[in-house]
Amino acid sequence: MITLPEPDRKAVVLVVDDELEILVALADLLEDTYDVLSASSGEQGLALLQQNPDVAVIISDQRMPHMTGDAFLARARMVSSAGAILLTGYADISAVEAALNQGKISFFAYKPWDDETLLSMVAQAAGRYELEKELACEQRLLRGLLDNLPFGLAFKDEKGRFIRLNQQMAAQFGRPAEACIGQKEETLIDAERLQSLKEAEAALASGARDQQVLRLTSPDGQARWHDLTRMKLGGAPDDAGQPRKDELADYSILIDRDVTDLLNLEQRLRQAQKMQAIGTLAGGVAHDFNNLLTAIMGSLELVMDLEPPKEPGVARLFHNAIEAARRGGALTQKLLDFSRPRHLSCQQVEVGQILRDLQSFMVRGQVPDDLQTALGANSEEAASRIGSVQFDIPDEALPPVWTDAVQLELAIFNLCINAQDAQPDGGTISVSVRKAARLLGRSTTAAAGGAWVVVQVMDRGVGMTEEMQARIFDPFFTTKDIGKGTGLGLSMIYGFINHCGGEVRVESVPGGGTSIELWLPAMATDVNAEDSSSSVVTPLPAQQERAATLPPVGDGRLILVVDDETGVRSVTSGFLRRAGYEVLEASSGAEALAMVEGRPEISLVVMDVMMPGMNGDEAARRIHVLRPDLRVLFVTGYTDLGLLPAGVTVLHKPYTRDALLGDVRAMLAA
Repeated sequence: MITLPEPDRKAVVLVVDDELEILVALADLLEDTYDVLSASSGEQGLALLQQNPDVAVIISDQRMPHMTGDAFLARARMVSSAGAILLTGYADISAVEAALNQGKISFFAYKPWDDETLLSMVAQAAGRYELEKELACEQRLLRGLLDNLPFGLAFKDEKGRFIRLNQQMAAQFGRPAEACIGQKEETLIDAERLQSLKEAEAALASGARDQQVLRLTSPDGQARWHDLTRMKLGGAPDDAGQPRKDELADYSILIDRDVTDLLNLEQRLRQAQKMQAIGTLAGGVAHDFNNLLTAIMGSLELVMDLEPPKEPGVARLFHNAIEAARRGGALTQKLLDFSRPRHLSCQQVEVGQILRDLQSFMVRGQVPDDLQTALGANSEEAASRIGSVQFDIPDEALPPVWTDAVQLELAIFNLCINAQDAQPDGGTISVSVRKAARLLGRSTTAAAGGAWVVVQVMDRGVGMTEEMQARIFDPFFTTKDIGKGTGLGLSMIYGFINHCGGEVRVESVPGGGTSIELWLPAMATDVNAEDSSSSVVTPLPAQQERAATLPPVGDGRLILVVDDETGVRSVTSGFLRRAGYEVLEASSGAEALAMVEGRPEISLVVMDVMMPGMNGDEAARRIHVLRPDLRVLFVTGYTDLGLLPAGVTVLHKPYTRDALLGDVRAMLAA
């Protein structure tokens, strides 16, 4: 075993001689400086070498019965690299010469020996043994480092021939490392690398350090990005700033790092930052539009209540306007779901079973009931288009994921529809699922130790350019013809997957098809669903179902409406007054607090969440201090439900009169 020498430990010397008085004399001479082992024959000496592999020096007599000294040292060389000194008489000089010529011994000494001379020989032999041992250990350490580097590394001599390289570098040339030794780089590379090498050699000739990032094709045919760095060993200046001149000055180093995953990670980070900014913008736009749509829809409903149109054409125009406002509300809801999905019912989901269910329905050309509800009027059209999709579902169980099953089904279904649109002449669409290791550069709290479940939808269609891939998740961006898509499908998928702690990966080549992967963090199979309840976003009960079980409107109830938008406040107040309630209006949280404190007869507060100064949540908490019994109905065009207290009732804009009155009646009856 090769180990580094221990500085404080004495070197071990083995003395072999058949005469006891010689052994004693040599032990007395050496024991102050060395640990001494003694053997009276060559056979005994070999046995001691087997038991003590750290012997540094062997001193052996030449004339011994059964085995001469040179024969013993020849056999000792097979099991030990210790330095050897042969003690001999003048008559044995021919044996000594043979041993020296064959490299079996380092020194020889005549009997009787000179103590100082012999001690000097032992010291030199021990020093050489320790140096060789240290060099062997360093070589092994460096070889281990070279072979286990996460990148390719090679050294060239002054003629450009490889003298050392690791397996990672040799793999770039498609051959073993041994076959590359002595070869020049230009004889091992293809045309893609050759131009890079010529440019690098010109830079190295001027003493510069060359670095290039190239897109190269690996031996297995995959396109990968490589960071190639070249430098000369003598390129670093000395303390005076002058180039170093030594025998290795013209030797060079080549470093080849595969940076594909790193560049992809940077691209995903930029994409995530862009999507976060777009999501914030989309949420703000949706909030403002929801306020406008609430005012428009409410005003139209109030006008129709106050003076219903008598002419059928006018009534039809009113209904068209209301329906358009509702469609606008659905559109802003999609924007909100992109920026921060809120209607999720997360649970422990078996992705393999989800795909098996989808496969069963697609074979029959049907749309599952839960997807029909989500697709609405588009469900029939979608059912007519889902052709033969090939599913690849492994037999072995996959770890469960924590997600919304319906939204996952909808995401996969929409990706299949998009894949069909990308293949106007027909073609194969494949859906597969697999378990993957930890996603590069992304930390996760998944209980399965960083495992991921990956759903892939792949087509062989028209593909996308890099510019298109960079924008496909942007709201309202679509590659389809005008009128055939809103451009919110992939945006919603991105928002849903990101909200579940996952990631969407896209790979596409113009004319070569597209692959979209949904990466979902896996859960440990023994995790209780209750342990993950903190990630659940529970949808509100259907407003129509609540209204059917409520008592009739009561008289004489005073309701405070708080909203900074005058149009929304007026519509909400108008709905309530038409229903027989008394209404107070406030345009801010501070004004609402003053009214609650001065009017104890207020029965309910209808509170907007997003207001300047004091927001709805803060105002409601202060109202609770003044009136713990006073209930608050929150209305919002955009908010994260996690920012509100648990158990509150939230009405989302734009809302209709029936939705508002249903919640008001329910809260007053509670």
